[in-house]
Amino acid sequence: MTRALRIVLPGGSGQVGRLLAGFFHERGHHVTVLTRGPYTAPWQTVHWDGEHRGPWIETLEGADVCIHLSGRSVNCRYTAANRKALYDSRIGTTRLLGQVMRDLEYPPSLWLNASTATIYRHALDRDMDEATGEIGGGELVSPRRHAPEKWNWTIRLVKDWESAFFEAETPRTRKIALRTSLVFSPAPGGVFALMLNLVRTGLGGTQGNGRQYVSWIHESDYVRAVEFLIVREEIDGPVNMTAPHPLPNREFMRALRDAWGIPNGLPAPAPLIAIGTFFLRTEPELVLKSRRVVPGRLLESGFKFAFPAWAGAAEDLVRQWRLDSGR
Repeated sequence: MTRALRIVLPGGSGQVGRLLAGFFHERGHHVTVLTRGPYTAPWQTVHWDGEHRGPWIETLEGADVCIHLSGRSVNCRYTAANRKALYDSRIGTTRLLGQVMRDLEYPPSLWLNASTATIYRHALDRDMDEATGEIGGGELVSPRRHAPEKWNWTIRLVKDWESAFFEAETPRTRKIALRTSLVFSPAPGGVFALMLNLVRTGLGGTQGNGRQYVSWIHESDYVRAVEFLIVREEIDGPVNMTAPHPLPNREFMRALRDAWGIPNGLPAPAPLIAIGTFFLRTEPELVLKSRRVVPGRLLESGFKFAFPAWAGAAEDLVRQWRLDSGR
């Protein structure tokens, strides 16, 4: 990028939002995070509730890029109340932003909206890219068993989310849906810290039958890919934000154990995962659904991954975690 940009991140107070805010702030761009609870940061934070128009609209007028990341965490039980919160926090905020940007005199030239690689079907047989990937819903997960109803509900949620985004009337704004896999960062509280804790305590064995694929991306590749998409003005539509080499859970956990330096870990069969996630107030889908998603459009456009393979990424993340924690 040859000039400083004005970048606005609605809902950018979570882990991924802070990664992006820090990345662009360090490169001299003017970053504004729209958040329900403003916090102290080197970049600007502005209050919004994600439901109503307000003074926060002024931050979007004349901005270069909007990166919308709002959405209640899927790390919960899919009760009726949580389903409503998951739906409203994604579709409602996306529709609000679409209405606001339609009315701006100078709307952002680019709107990147969060989505998820979970939109693709449970896949063991082949990779899912943007061109040939099959959207999920009602597929078989074994020769005699269809995907659980809760998995189908998640697909409907993501499809409605992307529909709300692409149907917004914003003719002056390029739009990209970020179909993101698990973003791994050594920061506390994230999915990497959770998985590493399992390994460190001897519980980092195979999860389920171990054949389900894990799609993932290293934090540095994620933020660099977003920067790449900002620059490449010819790219729009859905983009898979994931490393090019998903791998089965069995191999994924083995590589993480190797990176930590521990040979074995207790396995967690599917029935045990169902019980454990019930008591942890979350859903087995997060572990047991096979996500074999690849970044077709990023690769075709020339993006170079610093960490294309999980073994190297795991070693780097463990090294950073040890440095940050003093171990």
